[in-house]
Amino acid sequence: MTETFVTIARFQYSSEAQIVKGRLEADGIQVFLKDNITIDTDPLVSNAIGGIKLNVLSADAEEAKEILKSIKVRSLDDNGNPIICPNCGKEDVEMYSSIDSLKSFLSFLLGILTFTLPFHTRYKYVCENCKIEFPVKKD
Repeated sequence: MTETFVTIARFQYSSEAQIVKGRLEADGIQVFLKDNITIDTDPLVSNAIGGIKLNVLSADAEEAKEILKSIKVRSLDDNGNPIICPNCGKEDVEMYSSIDSLKSFLSFLLGILTFTLPFHTRYKYVCENCKIEFPVKKD
């Protein structure tokens, strides 16, 4: 019988993948990272090749997914309370940056051309459960 690996998560950066790998290995799950050396060499290709793939043996996939669910960090407000989705009421909310206006696009373009970070970025929350997008609340 051959043991096969299955991809259970993808990460944009190697450091995130290494942290999760260490946690899974501490629980006795064999882990294999794919494309981490390529992305460490050139981080700009991460989105092009689909990020770093975290693979586990197919027999350990369900246990590994449960461990990932237990350690996944969600978005918090300024007081440390989890952000609640206004649509479904769940706490499975993550914050993403977006380029949805001319000002943010020009800022992004200027940052690329001058090798600096963008100075104008818009953020939004996305519920992982119902996939609704809602804006960051300003107090």
